[in-house]
Amino acid sequence: MKKKQVVAVLALIAMIGLTACGGKDSGTATNNAGGSSSSGGTAAAPAATGTPNIGVAIYKFDDTFMTGVRNAISDAAKDKAKVDIVDSQNSQPTQNDKVDLFITKKVNALAINAVDNTAAGVLIDKAKAANLPVVFFNREPSAADLKKYDKAYYVGAKGSESGTMQGQLLVDYWKAHPEADKNKDGQMQYVMLTGEPGHPDAVARTKYSIDAITGAGIKVQKLAEDTAMWDRVKGQEKMAAFLAANNDKIEAVLANNDDMALGAIEALKAAGYFKGDKYVPVVSVDATAPGQKALQDGTLLGTVLNDAKNQGKATLDLAVALAQGKTPDKATVGYDVTDGKYIWVPYKKITKDNIADAK
Repeated sequence: MKKKQVVAVLALIAMIGLTACGGKDSGTATNNAGGSSSSGGTAAAPAATGTPNIGVAIYKFDDTFMTGVRNAISDAAKDKAKVDIVDSQNSQPTQNDKVDLFITKKVNALAINAVDNTAAGVLIDKAKAANLPVVFFNREPSAADLKKYDKAYYVGAKGSESGTMQGQLLVDYWKAHPEADKNKDGQMQYVMLTGEPGHPDAVARTKYSIDAITGAGIKVQKLAEDTAMWDRVKGQEKMAAFLAANNDKIEAVLANNDDMALGAIEALKAAGYFKGDKYVPVVSVDATAPGQKALQDGTLLGTVLNDAKNQGKATLDLAVALAQGKTPDKATVGYDVTDGKYIWVPYKKITKDNIADAK
């Protein structure tokens, strides 16, 4: 009987041991899945104490201006952070997938140049669920979306400011060159190439450039306006169509960015402009390297510096500070943080006379 009792006791001990091990394994699996049972959330990536990992999503790599911002982010990351920069290929679903992958990789912060700024709310929800700070740049989310999450920020420049400066470039030219009024009717007949419909910068640059001209007492007449989607080839195609309908009437060309302006210049060259006294002023925004070259050769009257270097640097420095759990301010980021959410990088008018300021 004693032998049987010993066997029974040993069997009971073994069963208790197996039950205890099973409970421990179950708890570990729950933790690995992320989040406690009470919150149901995703486990937060810990604040980086060493070199943080930053996931950066660009709306598309073959945009000239965004290439400058992307390079600035890479340059600013040296000795500060590891950056994984991906191409969203101008597709919001693709960008959403890229952000999901960053979260899976447990990056310490996100930096997003949204394909569609109206989709920012979805991206913010993803970041919030993962307890990750997120910095949007160049394409501004709505204030309502940013307010949804205390770790969501924006780095960029005010589109209204760039539009105003662009209009001022034409005001200065018009007042200094009476011959610019070709038909002597006291009005500036213009055509406009815009970025994608609904884009905040496209809307602001289109509106405020004309407001600056009329605000200076110059009457205007819009001959044509169309979107060229920030693209040089499309800009050339649209400008060729404008010329076919209004060749001798056009007295000014405004484009929301340099690439579209450079396309317009190609169409104007094909129509015989910039030879002899056949000239029309073209103004734009960005002051990219190709835009600066057009300033130097006299085909682009003026552009507005959209400071890619500082936008990229501010984006990276802000993301790093947030990843390290720091409160973003001038001391931690190197830039003023407005309303606790925004870093605004100022624009500057650039002509052939001060082109050095765009370097």
